[in-house]
Amino acid sequence: MKNFITQFSRLFVGILFIISGLIKLNDPLGFSYKLEEYFSTPVFNMPFFVPFSLAIALFLVILEVVLGVMLLIGYRSKLTIWSLLLLIVMFTFLTFYSAYFDVVKDCGCFGDALHLTPWQSFSKDIILLFFILILFFNKKLIQPLFPNSIQNALAILSVVLCSFMGYWVLNHLPIVDFRPYKVGTNIKTAMEIPDNAPKSVVEMVFIYNVNGVDKEFKEKDLGALPAGAKFVDRKDKVLVQGYLPPIHDFKLELDGNDNTQQIFSKEKSLLIVAYDLEKANPAGLQKINKLYKQALANGYYVAVLTGSSKEIIEGVKKKYGFTFDFLFCDATPLKTIERANPSFVILHYGTVIQKVHYNDVDKINLNPTY
Repeated sequence: MKNFITQFSRLFVGILFIISGLIKLNDPLGFSYKLEEYFSTPVFNMPFFVPFSLAIALFLVILEVVLGVMLLIGYRSKLTIWSLLLLIVMFTFLTFYSAYFDVVKDCGCFGDALHLTPWQSFSKDIILLFFILILFFNKKLIQPLFPNSIQNALAILSVVLCSFMGYWVLNHLPIVDFRPYKVGTNIKTAMEIPDNAPKSVVEMVFIYNVNGVDKEFKEKDLGALPAGAKFVDRKDKVLVQGYLPPIHDFKLELDGNDNTQQIFSKEKSLLIVAYDLEKANPAGLQKINKLYKQALANGYYVAVLTGSSKEIIEGVKKKYGFTFDFLFCDATPLKTIERANPSFVILHYGTVIQKVHYNDVDKINLNPTY
């Protein structure tokens, strides 16, 4: 019985680590954005790690997959199980911190393929910790499946393949797109809220400064405020989250006016997504004018979607000679639409027809069949 439970734990943990790691390795930039949340000032206040978020993300997801493979084949079981234990302890701490302090709403454990609440993520890690502890106390039962030479080759191959996959998706696009803006999605439809959808329950919280200290008060407590309390701010606390459409923060502005519906009304649009023009790849920006001329000749409306300031936009226009519209959009949805900066998205009446990395501009089809 002990051997059966141990081998089951081996399969369960190994397979789950491989699946979780591969999903994040499919989109390491997305996972790096999640790490940036953890490193931000409101959470762990470690902004010095932010520039290394992508490198850390790649290391962690490759480690996750490789450890899963090593566990399944029984490669260096003592080192593998110790590594798994340390990793799951770290993940458990992070998910508990997120859940208890309500800071990071989604840990990103399974990328955009499966969204878990903080407490669901914490529960998942507790279950994994339980099975890894079984492996830890029964290490001797984890035996290699193959001779040493084959074991070594499989371990090295897993590292090489994972590294290649990371390189590929960073220089092209995720192999599988789990995001709400995937090809085939009608953005307008994905933004709609059904009439019978459950509504959010929101509580207003008022912040007053009392004797030099900011304190929170509920609306019912305002009648008994301490003497000398000074109003500081008001915020809405979501007690029960209602229905949230797959796309809920997509808004395009042109010169301060909402231009979202106009985009949906156009038969053919080529949108160049660059969430931050200062960080945009210069070689990618240099390819835009040629593509713009080709798109214009094919009857396309062309615009750049960016979260950059007007000053930065004007500088980029002057540097590259851009004459088309620049639509402002918050950086968060732009990062969700596509990871490359810049990237290219073709819409047909608001439906995503094609998405292309700046390294693959030559693959854009300006005459698609709808």
